[in-house]
Amino acid sequence: MPLTLNKEVFITCAVTGSGATQERSPHVPRSPKQIADSAIDAAKAGAAVVHCHVRDPETGAPSRDPALYREVTERIRDAEVDVVLNLTAGMGGDIVFGPTEAPLPVNAAGTDMIGASERMVHIADCLPEICTLDCGTMNFAEADYVMTNTPGMLRAMGAMMTQLGVKPEIEAFDTGHLWFAKQLVEEGTLDAPALVQLCMGVPWGAPNDLNTFLAMVNAVPGDWTWSAFSLGRDQMPFVAASVLAGGNVRVGLEDNLWLGKGQLATNAQLVERSVGIIEALGAKVIGPAEVRAKLGLTKRAPKAVTA
Repeated sequence: MPLTLNKEVFITCAVTGSGATQERSPHVPRSPKQIADSAIDAAKAGAAVVHCHVRDPETGAPSRDPALYREVTERIRDAEVDVVLNLTAGMGGDIVFGPTEAPLPVNAAGTDMIGASERMVHIADCLPEICTLDCGTMNFAEADYVMTNTPGMLRAMGAMMTQLGVKPEIEAFDTGHLWFAKQLVEEGTLDAPALVQLCMGVPWGAPNDLNTFLAMVNAVPGDWTWSAFSLGRDQMPFVAASVLAGGNVRVGLEDNLWLGKGQLATNAQLVERSVGIIEALGAKVIGPAEVRAKLGLTKRAPKAVTA
């Protein structure tokens, strides 16, 4: 595969995620204000898109509370800095099975499995420009935890996103996820050209070696727009790899807590580091207005103030 340097790159900052990282770094934002402020700082540093989960403000545990999403959304939209808002729609598909000799009933404490409409409540309420669609089921890190996204669930959620006018960002954790994403476009459930995030090195999806990465890149249709990321110390090398392979990049505390050995990062610092890498490769970092034009997005206004 020849080098296909992307000369106009947008950066997505994944601000907080839903993993158990809040006790490992004081910079992982918890409250809606902290999440919005961190997203705004990332935008000032050069991120054109911010990808947001929400957390319980007291415990830091992942949350699906629509009120928390609404507050984050309004704070970001009311800010002076412009940025494209990308909200997760990946919550509510978690099954934790019982022990291997008695997998059923499932572990109620860890299982969070709800219907398609409930998974989309905050998307319909907030109407972000982009929301994520995890395009497959996967054994996800822990021994008995399965991230569950059935074909029926994905068709239902994808159709809702299309009807709402929210651009799905297809999260592809393995090659089969791209295969099904292409099927959704062929069926007309998702509009073409699609937007894809290649999620590398997430146990137990696609490993983050370059051969697998290029196989994923080669499986993306030529007219689609794609980004990629990897975890931890591989986050910044994948910034370079993505740009060299023709894609865009994602960084942020959802995927990596460190700026360097022994140095905990902020979201803004991770964005700044990625800007430096992109520009050193001879590419240009583009902003939210250019991303909207590229992806056909409509900017959403701040919430109207009523008397």
